[in-house]
Amino acid sequence: MDPPRYTTSPSLRVRTKSLNQLKKCTEVAAESELHLCPSVMSEDTRKMLPPTSETVMTKPFPIRGERAITDVSAPHVIAMVGLPARGKTFISKKLTRYLNWIGIGTRVFNLGEYRRHATSAYKSHEFFRPDNEEAMAIRNRCATQALADVCRWLHSGQGSVAVFDATNSTIDRRKLIYDIVVRENNFKLFFVESICDDPQIIEQNIKEVKVSSPDYANMNTDLVVRDFLQRIEHYEERYQPLNENQEPHLSFMKIFNTGKTVVVYNNEGHVQSRIVYYLMNIHITPRTIYLTRHGESEHNLKGLIGGDSDLSDRGWKYADALAAYIDQQSISGLRVWTSWMKRSVQTVAHLKAPQERWKALNEIDAGNCEEMSYAEIQQKFPEEFKARDQNKFAYRYPRGESYEDLVARLEPVIMELERQGNVLVVSHQAVLRCLFAYFLDKSADELPYLYVPLHTIIKLTPVAYGCKVEHIKLPIDAVNTHRPKPTSPGEVGKLEADHI
Repeated sequence: MDPPRYTTSPSLRVRTKSLNQLKKCTEVAAESELHLCPSVMSEDTRKMLPPTSETVMTKPFPIRGERAITDVSAPHVIAMVGLPARGKTFISKKLTRYLNWIGIGTRVFNLGEYRRHATSAYKSHEFFRPDNEEAMAIRNRCATQALADVCRWLHSGQGSVAVFDATNSTIDRRKLIYDIVVRENNFKLFFVESICDDPQIIEQNIKEVKVSSPDYANMNTDLVVRDFLQRIEHYEERYQPLNENQEPHLSFMKIFNTGKTVVVYNNEGHVQSRIVYYLMNIHITPRTIYLTRHGESEHNLKGLIGGDSDLSDRGWKYADALAAYIDQQSISGLRVWTSWMKRSVQTVAHLKAPQERWKALNEIDAGNCEEMSYAEIQQKFPEEFKARDQNKFAYRYPRGESYEDLVARLEPVIMELERQGNVLVVSHQAVLRCLFAYFLDKSADELPYLYVPLHTIIKLTPVAYGCKVEHIKLPIDAVNTHRPKPTSPGEVGKLEADHI
């Protein structure tokens, strides 16, 4: 007996604005069906949808060339503020990963690394005593050197945003930063202060992160915690939180207890607004993100790219295996997100969890090349085929999309993923490459060639400064759709399947 093609759930929600604009239907049954996503509509009901920007794909003229950064009118320095073990480095690395992913070249300059490079004098918390003049001189020289490198890097044009990861916990230090960054170099400056008074979070941060610091190589965990808590006490003696009355000329954001409260003062411009919005969405709650492609499709078997085909027989078997695997894991509060494409919706047909459909998770639009094989594209559009190999990230299919377009489309998905707990995302090869690249901090050159095979679950577990990755291959055969970077642009290669 053939498996059911679609099932719906009372918990199913569709991520789309156009549903609010639907015309009222005279028949109750038709009105009910309109609240399903297009992939589960009958053809007659689908025709009732009014044309909107959600249902009619419009694309700009093809653009070729390197990725252009248009969001940054002036170089920015993001300076962290706060006591040790407050998550400043976590925020710095996460923010840098996000900005690089959306195309704003960003780099972290960590003052601790400068200090460790300059001296091996650190033996204990005594190094951070305010009355330790020798150590204080070393720390001040390191700060000046780091700021000089920040400005040099921004002037070089290699990037647009530098994150200065340090405590910067006094008014005098922040004045030094302001004088160098704003007055001398005419850059934008934005402070981000992380404030935490939860002893459990602080101790957890010390045990998870500081124990592995080069400062504490081969030291007992209890001794590390004791020494670091004393280090914090030395900083607390001179700590001066950001204050709009004492420092009215500064722009800053204050984050209390990992985002429970946020204060923004004197925000300047688009880049700072994006930073504020991003940092308001991140959290440190333990969770797991599962990524998987749809089951093998009929188009996969034929070597055709794009389209909206059904699952193959093996694809339906993967749908069953995926449901069984997820059920065995007993994942607390799991949410399931899919695209609107039939093969994605069919893959989660048997999953017992709340489901949402995202149009943003639809596969990359291949435009004029939809439902063609690589061999056909090479034959009909040889120059286009070669151009894509020369710069796969920036290349835009004729009347279609590029990976760069896809990253922009997926930014709301990333924001929502950062807000959520456990999530299973069932989508497509190009889409999952973009999401995978975000979590693994991959470059634009690496992103379009990341290996995301069929019938495999990618399990991502956020850890201190990155992500733990596991590949779980379920025992259902499928075609291999991975086309590695060709040695010569324009070669079809051995593989002619699903667009990648």
